[in-house]
Amino acid sequence: QVQLVESGGGLVQAGGSLRLSCAASGHPVSSYAMGWFRQGPGKERLFVATINWSGDSTDYSDSVKGRFTVSRDNAKNTAYLQMNSLKPEDTAIYYCAAGSYTRGASNYGSWGQGTQVTVSS
Repeated sequence: QVQLVESGGGLVQAGGSLRLSCAASGHPVSSYAMGWFRQGPGKERLFVATINWSGDSTDYSDSVKGRFTVSRDNAKNTAYLQMNSLKPEDTAIYYCAAGSYTRGASNYGSWGQGTQVTVSS
């Protein structure tokens, strides 16, 4: 079983940047895709980005494409989400997950506890 722990969330002004990390333990994640999802207040959990096991393929939601970058370091068993040009509508709890290289949350079997990102206007 893979355990995932996100970090790096916080409060930032609009236009600012944050880098989220997702540290895995219990099992190497090098054979899994790593996805990022977010859930705003009163909203459903939505796909943000995903990266395949080797790091040479990525996919982004239209709302973050060009602003967010997903990456991974399999030697460190860690995935990252670099978030630039943040907007108030990016405010949400951000979750990382390990699973298949898709946009569907149901295809990810392991999830972190989430980290809060708040963007002030």
